[in-house]
Amino acid sequence: MRKYLMGTGLLGAITSGYSLLKGSNDKRFTWRVALAWLSWAITLTLAIGEARDIRTASRGGAVPEDSPIAGKEYKYAGTPKPGKKDKGTRGRNRR
Repeated sequence: MRKYLMGTGLLGAITSGYSLLKGSNDKRFTWRVALAWLSWAITLTLAIGEARDIRTASRGGAVPEDSPIAGKEYKYAGTPKPGKKDKGTRGRNRR
């Protein structure tokens, strides 16, 4: 669980939300402030979605095609790349 909560995308979204909250504390609510909060909400949603996709891939599941990690699930599942042969000990450590 820690690796999902401490992901750079999620940590960055939370940090920027905190900065946005502190910066807009005494300001009037205008359309620019609304756009800033909307942008933050979209960023947070995308970071949560990517963490969810990474969790799905690490458990061996397939992720949607529009995910940034689509086609790279093997990296998170700990399996070799599809179509690539395992090198094993070929030429090394032979006795």
